[in-house]
Amino acid sequence: MTPRMNPDSPAMGVRRFGRINWLGMRTLATREVCRFMAVWQQTIFAPLMTAGLFVLVFALALGQGRGEVMGLPYLVFLGPGILMMTVIQNSFANTSSSITSAKVQGNIVDTLMPPLSAGELLAGYLAGSVVRAGLVATVIGTGMVIVTGQGITHPALAALFVLLAALLLGGLGILAGIMAQKFDQMAAITNFIITPLSFLSGTFYSVQTLPEPFRTLSHWNPIFYLIDGARFGVTGISDAPVLRGAAICILAVAGVLTLAWHWLRIGYRMKA
Repeated sequence: MTPRMNPDSPAMGVRRFGRINWLGMRTLATREVCRFMAVWQQTIFAPLMTAGLFVLVFALALGQGRGEVMGLPYLVFLGPGILMMTVIQNSFANTSSSITSAKVQGNIVDTLMPPLSAGELLAGYLAGSVVRAGLVATVIGTGMVIVTGQGITHPALAALFVLLAALLLGGLGILAGIMAQKFDQMAAITNFIITPLSFLSGTFYSVQTLPEPFRTLSHWNPIFYLIDGARFGVTGISDAPVLRGAAICILAVAGVLTLAWHWLRIGYRMKA
């Protein structure tokens, strides 16, 4: 009788150090990065063009007639908002499209069958969002500095909020990908939830100019704190206390990733 081979043994090609499948997790992360880099014109270059068009439209439409916002020239104020809006949309799209495509095409089993825990699956998917967000932020941030002539006041804080945005929206993308059974359901989530939240979070304006109750409601939106924190990192000016915003974002990331981990662990809407 042939003995059953342990799937975690080195002979099966899986190397575990402690209780973490580093090889499998790295393979999934590499796949997620290669997936969007294979179409870099769409995933990296296209967001730069979209951000440039936003700046161009606002510059042409407002001209010199738009005064300062929070003591900043309008284009300087606008730049971090557009950068974070692009990071948010790309982070969400990376994980949501990966899971939804795999489910629709019927090859999600290729991801579920290997000996990967829920935490390892979560880390592998998030790695793609973080790398994509970092590349997009670097490209758009460089263009923003060149166009506006405004340097980055607090680079570490700006990078922190970009990372938090990638984790939060990457986690939401995993949840949306698990929930959606077809592409039009995913499109509905993107168009009616993610896009409005990113546009109506102080991207193009200061929330202090909003009437009540919209000003108070804006402070319940974690995406507002992501954009506001990144703006502080770039310009040194913010609508809300930065430490409070960072704490709220960290709590939101923890909550979303915990739920995503739980759904991956129990195979919710993933396993037949």
